[in-house]
Amino acid sequence: MDKEILRLADRAATLLKESNQTIGIAESSSGGLISAHLLAIPGASRYFIGGSVIYTRVAQKGLLKVTDGQMDGLRASTEEYASLNAKTIKETLETTWGLSETGATGPSGNRYGDSAGHSCVGVSGPVSRAMTIETGVGEREQNMLSFTKEALGFLINCLEESR
Repeated sequence: MDKEILRLADRAATLLKESNQTIGIAESSSGGLISAHLLAIPGASRYFIGGSVIYTRVAQKGLLKVTDGQMDGLRASTEEYASLNAKTIKETLETTWGLSETGATGPSGNRYGDSAGHSCVGVSGPVSRAMTIETGVGEREQNMLSFTKEALGFLINCLEESR
């Protein structure tokens, strides 16, 4: 586990526990690292309801039950797609918050034309926001860690804004 990411996960966990709120995660390019770091914090069962790695459209349809109609005009690796998955995981798991991450880890870009190091994060809850990350790096593992760090930092900002 990455120490800096664990520090961010601990802060997010503290904010969720203090406010008696819960979260569900639908991540992609981070490969489960967001969930893993949140689950590494003692007391995770108080705030972490569940998570999934939504790596393909097949997974999105099967696990999140996102219909073709909901995807009309959308594509993966966008803020709109991340927002849809964040909202859907929140509603599906009946949590206070939903967080979604989607992108291209590398070493090459994705089939949509996004370069390696591109990721979008969506948060849905009392505060709903989305952001795009561009690391400019083609190294897969480094991008997975960067996406995880940025997603947790973004979640913390949303949690603090909602206080």
